[in-house]
Amino acid sequence: MMHPAAPMPAVSVVASTLSSCRGPLAAVGVFSGCINLLMLSGSFYMLQLYDRVLSSRSVPTLIGLSLLLLAAYALQGVLDAIRVRMLSRIGARFDEQVSPSAFAAAQRLPLLGSRPEQALQPIRDLDQVRAFLASLGPTALFDMPWMPLFFAGCFLLHPWLGWLAVAGGAVILGLTALAERRSRLTTAAQQASGMGRQMIAESSRRNAEALAAMGMGPAFERRWQEASRRHIGDWLVGADAIGGIGAFAKIFRMVLQSAVLGLGAYLAIRGEISGGAMIAASILTARALAPIEIAVAHWKGFVGAREGLKRLRQVLDSPAFAVRERTALPRPRRELAAEGLLVAAPGQQAPILQGVSLKLEAGQGLGIIGPSASGKSTLVRALVGVWRPLKGTVRLDGAELDQWSRSELGQHIGYLPQDIELFDGTVAENIARFQADASDEAVVAAARAAGANELILKFENGYDTRIGEGGSILSGGQRQRIALARALFGDPFLVVLDEPNSNLDHDGDEALTMAVRGVRTRGGIVIVVTHRPTAIAGVDQIAMIAEGRIQACGPKEEILQQVLKHGGLPSVQRQTVAS
Repeated sequence: MMHPAAPMPAVSVVASTLSSCRGPLAAVGVFSGCINLLMLSGSFYMLQLYDRVLSSRSVPTLIGLSLLLLAAYALQGVLDAIRVRMLSRIGARFDEQVSPSAFAAAQRLPLLGSRPEQALQPIRDLDQVRAFLASLGPTALFDMPWMPLFFAGCFLLHPWLGWLAVAGGAVILGLTALAERRSRLTTAAQQASGMGRQMIAESSRRNAEALAAMGMGPAFERRWQEASRRHIGDWLVGADAIGGIGAFAKIFRMVLQSAVLGLGAYLAIRGEISGGAMIAASILTARALAPIEIAVAHWKGFVGAREGLKRLRQVLDSPAFAVRERTALPRPRRELAAEGLLVAAPGQQAPILQGVSLKLEAGQGLGIIGPSASGKSTLVRALVGVWRPLKGTVRLDGAELDQWSRSELGQHIGYLPQDIELFDGTVAENIARFQADASDEAVVAAARAAGANELILKFENGYDTRIGEGGSILSGGQRQRIALARALFGDPFLVVLDEPNSNLDHDGDEALTMAVRGVRTRGGIVIVVTHRPTAIAGVDQIAMIAEGRIQACGPKEEILQQVLKHGGLPSVQRQTVAS
């Protein structure tokens, strides 16, 4: 058994993952050192070729030196290939260890007030970091510390050659700094316009039927084109800036290499260096500046990965995503209590609910009624832990909801939201909440409790029928019945139903009433939010909410009489209740 809940040490998942990659990164550094040392072999070969082979005219020496150079190049190629493979696997390890937290953040961010396009940003950032690690960009970072070795080689051949190489390196470093400055200015604009374009595309996908039925497609196409032009414009500015600097750096390196050859030729004419030293200096200079050129060419990926890593740290290290170890609590069996709830929409401070308190015991059912925008859905979101109250607590058997992990708490809660959310998969998978170890008996039992078993058996493949994204092949009533079965799966202690009969017919209403009574009979608590009085036939308590406060709460008959007496229900509800 675990010790009482306590925050984990303040080590972020990103930092701990990077720490676990230190060993492989150190190995990559060792490989990079060997590769850079082997890169000196070309310069030594040219020195020996000009200064020894040509003067001695020794063919065996030429063959021996050539074989040694070939072996050095082969070893360098093997080490370079291993280094790239290691970096790819480091990226894969980083993704594997961070992706669960990134996915959890993508699930959690919408509940904290983030826009839909922002919710997927952690996953996009993770992809960006992994893609950069698998590119040639990191090799430049590992090769840069070895640049002084090649500059030193140039100085050993002749100081003038060394200073020329250093001056050229300073120019290319300046170009790198310029690329950094330009990328900072353009990256933010690209991300903002890209998210705007993605939001329009997602909105169009989600509301495809309305767009088609009401002829709104051309209007949204114009919005898409405007957003796309904005994004492409921002992208072109960044691409032109980085591309231009990269092209100039490449040409400058070629010019510098030729300049080294020219200066070497001048020094050779004066007899200060040999012809081999002239060629070797050119090779050393090119090798010294190659990492900078590669870095400039991959600067966009580097900036994207750096910003992605920064955002991952900010999101995953925030208190909202802090991982806590919790003592396993027994299954709730007695009561639900809410005390002094002050609740606002995620990311907002203006309260929707103010000072709401209620208490329900096992076997009770509560119907929540009230006018639109009175706070009914807000209350049930707080009761199931989807929205965190600004003030006040929600307790099951005396324990606050955050004393459970979300996965454990979810086993004790059945929730049918107003906007039904089904997923691409089979009927059985949706009812079983996609639990891999769910038994067929538990799935069928939940469907029977919701009165949906006969309905499901009429599908072409019964429980194995795939329903498509959002349950697209189902009618509104079918989706609601299956979602009700999912809420009842596993006999949760607390069942919360928000407008559960908005799409139901008479048979569906009767099945809902039986389901509500079934929860109460087995000792659970059920809460039903509704505008239709047929949904509250199976409850024994009523709470009337208006203007974010509970105006009345108590036994159903008593509260309904008060509401009818004061005209608190819409006329259609008064007629139904009175009858």
